[in-house]
Amino acid sequence: MKSKVNIKSHPLHPILIPFPIAFFTGTLLFHLIGWLMDNPDFLKTAYYLNIAGILFALLAAVPGFMDFLYTVPPKSSGKKRAAKHGITNVIMLVCFIIAFFYRRDETPNHFLLALLEIVGVSLMVVAGWMGGTLVYRNQIGVDIRYANAGKWKEENFTNDSGEIQVATADELKVNSMKLLHVKDKRIVVARTEDRFVAFEDRCTHKGGSLAGGSTICNMVQCPWHGSQFDVITGAVKAGPAKEAIKIYQVREDGGKIILTL
Repeated sequence: MKSKVNIKSHPLHPILIPFPIAFFTGTLLFHLIGWLMDNPDFLKTAYYLNIAGILFALLAAVPGFMDFLYTVPPKSSGKKRAAKHGITNVIMLVCFIIAFFYRRDETPNHFLLALLEIVGVSLMVVAGWMGGTLVYRNQIGVDIRYANAGKWKEENFTNDSGEIQVATADELKVNSMKLLHVKDKRIVVARTEDRFVAFEDRCTHKGGSLAGGSTICNMVQCPWHGSQFDVITGAVKAGPAKEAIKIYQVREDGGKIILTL
C-alpha cells in the first residue's frame, strides 16, 4: 500500500522517525552520564536532546497518522497493529514531555527522571518493533511495482450506485490492478489474460489489501499470508483464508471499463 505522504514514492514517516529515536536515546544516555559523573554539560545536552526529540516526534507523527487513516487497510489486523503502534508512541512521547518539564526543576530527582526516560525508550522500542512489522509484514508504505504492472493506480469516486466508469481499456495491462475508493467501499478492478474483473479489496483472512498483492492465471494472492482467490468467482483457491471474496460486475464498453454497483 503506497503511502499517502511521500516524496517521489518514498514514504515520509520512516524518513523522519530516526531523528526522535536518536534524540530520545541520546537524552537517556547523556542524562545517565551527566548524573553519574556529576557533569552539568552532559545534563544540559540531555535537556536539549529532549527538546529536539519532542519536536521531531511530533513532526514524524503527522505523516504517520495520515498513513494510519488513509493507507492501512480498514478492518484488518494491520489496522489494529497500527493503532497500538500509534498509542504506544503517544504514551512514549508523554513520558518525555513530562521529563522535559521535570528536568527544568533546579534540583530534579535524577533517579525518577532516569526511570521515566527508560520507560519512554522501552516504549519506543516496542512501538518500533510494531512499526517494522507494519512495513515488512503488512507492506504498509510499500510502492508495489511488478512486471508490466506499472505504477500504483488508485482513484476516488463519489457515486456508489448504478454504473460508473472506473478506467479505460488501455489503462491496465494484463495482470495489473487499480484500487477504487467508492465512498466507503474499496474495490479492485483488474485485467486478466482475457477479461476485466472487479472484487472487494479485502482478504477474508486478516483483512489485507488485495490491491497490494499480485494477480496471475485468474487468481489474486494476498501479500500478507498468501491466500489466493479466483478473481472471476471469488472462491478461495488457497488458504489460510476460508471465505470467498465479494465479486462485482464489470464490463468493457467502447474502450471504457464500466463497474456495476
